[in-house]
Amino acid sequence: MTQSLKLAIIGGGSSYTPELVEGVLKRLGKLPVKEMHFVDIEAGREKLEVIAGLTRRMVEKAGADIEIKASLDRRAAIKNADFIMTQFRVGGLQARANDERIPIEYDVIGQETTGPGGFAKALRTIPVILDICKDIEELAPNAWMLNFTNPAGLVTEAIQKYTRVKSIGLCNVPVSMQMMIAEMMACPPEKLSLEFIGLNHLVWAYRAWVDGQDVTAEVLKKVGDGQNFSMNNIFEEPWDPDFLNELGAIPCPYHRYFYQVDAMLAEEKESANEGGTRAEQVMKTEAELFELYRDPSLADKPKQLEMRGGAYYSDASLNLVDAIYNDRKTIHVVNVANNGTISSLPNDAVIECSAVVGSWGVRPLAVGSLSPAITGLIHQVKAYEQLTIEAAVEGSYSKALIALSSNPLVPDITRAKAILEDILRTNHDYLPSFA
Repeated sequence: MTQSLKLAIIGGGSSYTPELVEGVLKRLGKLPVKEMHFVDIEAGREKLEVIAGLTRRMVEKAGADIEIKASLDRRAAIKNADFIMTQFRVGGLQARANDERIPIEYDVIGQETTGPGGFAKALRTIPVILDICKDIEELAPNAWMLNFTNPAGLVTEAIQKYTRVKSIGLCNVPVSMQMMIAEMMACPPEKLSLEFIGLNHLVWAYRAWVDGQDVTAEVLKKVGDGQNFSMNNIFEEPWDPDFLNELGAIPCPYHRYFYQVDAMLAEEKESANEGGTRAEQVMKTEAELFELYRDPSLADKPKQLEMRGGAYYSDASLNLVDAIYNDRKTIHVVNVANNGTISSLPNDAVIECSAVVGSWGVRPLAVGSLSPAITGLIHQVKAYEQLTIEAAVEGSYSKALIALSSNPLVPDITRAKAILEDILRTNHDYLPSFA
């Protein structure tokens, strides 16, 4: 590694970016970042310029020696970068709103990363990220790509199967779970150890320890008793304590979409009819955030950003950068090739799990045998993910249909076909390979 670091942020005009910048400024003693290059597309030019202005004020206030660049030139951003962070959304928030509304019309969960919504997002995203990877292979072959672009596990698997880029998928859900469980157990987060296994947005804390004592059953009881265990972007439907006790592992908040389908669908319909889908609510939040960001006197990340749903984003990403750059050999929760970690899955299937991270990369921690209650859902969702990747890469209608029909949130082929045709029609401009 070099003595100075260049970070390239693809999707630099995102409202999340100030969170990332704040994390960099907090870690300058560990990470000698000298250049941050934010890149976006023409449609995001205005937001990119606003983010660049705020970032320069944050850097100046911190007295940091970091050059801030912002451009539409992706290749310039990637060239000679040490770490490339992807956080983009093809089609913007309007595409997400479509992803949420189309399934609801057919009485199916409409969420941006699970079910048909995540499927549509994957179809739009995979061709774009594979094109980005061609630039990385040419211009920064030794760089690490840290992918936050959702659906993160599925997208990361596409990268690992179809490119030579060194990639790791990341999500803020495990970090959020660490913080929520630590609060439940009234202990500092660093005293709590969680063993994670599963898929992105389908991950379980399989075991929990505080000071070496297994507290998994106690945490499950607290969750079942109604203690807060959700995130800003997910409706907090109460958990059934008997179910949790038998499950024996702590589900992430996104599991509600699979285990509590009726309640989550009802809430989505009500929200869509009254206050708008989550994407439509986020559009309002983003408009307010960018008004704040434009203020020439603002030189800090505003508190309102926490309402956006990306808490601990910088911790997840920059602690990983620290582990790789400084060869920490510390444990992180990442999306990485299975390589035998879950014995019943293929080695090249990307899973989300606890892993040791150092300068050489990522080594998943073995967890032993998993209960059928967990592996059954993992296998079904992983089959859907692998079929979706093939459909996106090949632009295959038939594979897209079989992929969507395999998703556990889609109840029958007739609805799968109708939803697919709506998705392809609505996303026509973003899916040229399906033309």
